[in-house]
Amino acid sequence: MNVVMIGAGYVGLVSGACFSEFGANVMCIDLDAERVERLAAGEMPIYEPGLENLVERNLDDGRLQFGTDLAAAVSEADLVFIAVGTPTRRGEGYADLSYVYQAARDIAPHLSGYTVVVDKSTVPVGTAAEVKRIISETNPEADFDVASNPEFLREGAAIGDFMRPDRVVLGVESERAERALRELYRPLNLIEAPILVTDLESAELTKYAANAFLATKISFINEISQLCEEVGADVHAVAKGMGLDGRIGKKFLHAGPGYGGSCFPKDTLALVRTAQEYGVSSRIVEAVVEVNAAQKARMVTKIRHALDDTVSSKRIAVLGLTFKPGTDDMRDAPALTILPQLVDRGADIIAHDPQGIDEARELLPPQVSYSDDIYATIEGADAVVLMTEWNAYRGLHFKRVRELMRGNVFVDLRNVYEPQTMRDHGFHYACVGREA
Repeated sequence: MNVVMIGAGYVGLVSGACFSEFGANVMCIDLDAERVERLAAGEMPIYEPGLENLVERNLDDGRLQFGTDLAAAVSEADLVFIAVGTPTRRGEGYADLSYVYQAARDIAPHLSGYTVVVDKSTVPVGTAAEVKRIISETNPEADFDVASNPEFLREGAAIGDFMRPDRVVLGVESERAERALRELYRPLNLIEAPILVTDLESAELTKYAANAFLATKISFINEISQLCEEVGADVHAVAKGMGLDGRIGKKFLHAGPGYGGSCFPKDTLALVRTAQEYGVSSRIVEAVVEVNAAQKARMVTKIRHALDDTVSSKRIAVLGLTFKPGTDDMRDAPALTILPQLVDRGADIIAHDPQGIDEARELLPPQVSYSDDIYATIEGADAVVLMTEWNAYRGLHFKRVRELMRGNVFVDLRNVYEPQTMRDHGFHYACVGREA
């Protein structure tokens, strides 16, 4: 099958590489010629474990290509996936669909023979119908169907998620479109991956509902963590007690500084706005957004209290900047909320991250400095703040850390370490939802 990916960003690149691994002939189209040139040379613009090897292998085998010539690629395609960005419109919360609709306009004149145009981007309900209208008006002679195939990729584990998915959701309007998509995903039959076929609107809403529910679990346990601190309970024990209930499950019940990344923040806001447009209550999701913002603010207070409410002129070593380990993604990372507030209060911040420093330099205040070495970051610090739970931070040499530090404050926003262990090593230890 000939597959075209419109957009070679995170979703388009990962999906395109994986489809080529399935055996399809994939052309990833992007307007950024420099990006295309780098990808064609095997250079990855993002960090995702396993992606570079996957791209290199399929480039060498000739199943994966990158280019800027949309017209030529679309005219030969069996399926065209729209995988462009849908960022939040500044100050509004709505998903910006301008890139999706422009892609539809660009595709329409070049459709040749029956083609399935697939929304892969995360889009609100009704987007597929609008894409269909745009293509039909632009090219009334086109023989096509529009489908919705939302992605459920976790950054840092995207290749495994694509190759061994919990489910594949196909929103279609015709048997022809369903057959084409089932053929594309046929390699997953071997592992009996569930394929849910539904209408367009249900497929579009499934993505938002799933992400909002996961974000709800995070905000819920973060709110419970605050109560744990007040009553002397241990949020780890509470979360384990909850998670052992099969109806609840243990995933996403990890207290921390709040969720971030490319999906949860914008998808929860977009779901709220969609509900408002249709006059439907979304009080739970609205509360999730509010709790997440409050949790990030609470982390600033926690750091200040650990330093006796004075961060001015204090040297704070920050371990981890990305919103989660296994990625270089800084979008809506808690660090982007927490660190500027500390800088504004006069703190001297030095940070380390295995993958996120280049991105952080563009987004954090210029007063923040960086180090490529964990222990050089810690040297002379009054406090260490563990912000992101990279594996590199899970086995710190405590004696060396204490010797290098000027102070003894250790603020663990991911609850990586045990409070008693940290106290035994001479740290003034603060964490989230546990007695320190």
